[in-house]
Amino acid sequence: MSKLKLINMQDIEVEDIEWLIYPFIPYGKITIIQGDPGEGKTTLVLQIIARLTKGEAIINEKAKQPINVIYQTAEDGLGDTIKPRLLSADADCSKVLVIDDKDTPLTMRDVRLEQAIVETKAKLVVLDPIQGFLGADVDMHRANKIRPVMKHIAELADKYKCAIILIGHMNKCSMGKSTYRGLGSIDFQAAARSVLIVGRIKDEPEIRVVCQTKSSLAPEAKSIAFRLSKENGFEWIGEYDVTADDLLSGTAKGTKKQAAIDFLEEFVLNGAKPQTEIMKLAKEKGFSEKTVRNAKDELKIKSMRKNNQWYLSLN
Repeated sequence: MSKLKLINMQDIEVEDIEWLIYPFIPYGKITIIQGDPGEGKTTLVLQIIARLTKGEAIINEKAKQPINVIYQTAEDGLGDTIKPRLLSADADCSKVLVIDDKDTPLTMRDVRLEQAIVETKAKLVVLDPIQGFLGADVDMHRANKIRPVMKHIAELADKYKCAIILIGHMNKCSMGKSTYRGLGSIDFQAAARSVLIVGRIKDEPEIRVVCQTKSSLAPEAKSIAFRLSKENGFEWIGEYDVTADDLLSGTAKGTKKQAAIDFLEEFVLNGAKPQTEIMKLAKEKGFSEKTVRNAKDELKIKSMRKNNQWYLSLN
């Protein structure tokens, strides 16, 4: 007969949450990043990894000390896909480690995963995609199979205070809330403290948006966007007005931003204009400051100070 063990909450010390990227990716917890195939999930993660290996700022975060990363992929080749993308993102590849699992495929319950975290002191572990590391005996649609796997990976994250990102695909259902479009059991998302969805804007295919659909440890973040283009590669855009459900249903459009772009371009076409005047008129036309900022970045409009006043100019 087992002995009952009780934990008295009076004896528990309060701990602050530490963040890899606030409020998107917490240390010591699981984060899931999911989306339809080809939407840019892996590219986004590799861009983040590149900056982390060099201690560079990400989104609104300040620069930090460079960290080691364990990156495992079950879909892409290391030499022909992953390393070229890391080099393109200017990563310090010496800080990106991969467990060699050619002979025996790695799973989430594999002891090698913990060994690698200990040996490399990695502060971020990425498994891409989730289903590639469950093991042949695990049915991803059955809660009783998924719960112990996710419990184990969550305990690893907590034990070593590292962030663990699981990348997942979405199911093909075009109806219903985003919460239920992740592949497999809902227990995947239940175990994660942060869930992010990546998708593209319907009429602006180069623009991809990251929406947070679950945030257990901080206020839910505003959606942010990035651009993937052949000419310029990866570029952060900033905050973007779109919800996850609109994004996944294919109804998210960039018409509001495009209208703001057209407005700004026409306004400053013939020379510099006072920023206060532009913002006042933009507000009257129903554009938020965020939308105007995004349009300004898109047009690469410059700000200049003259006679104690800021002006915007295309030149």
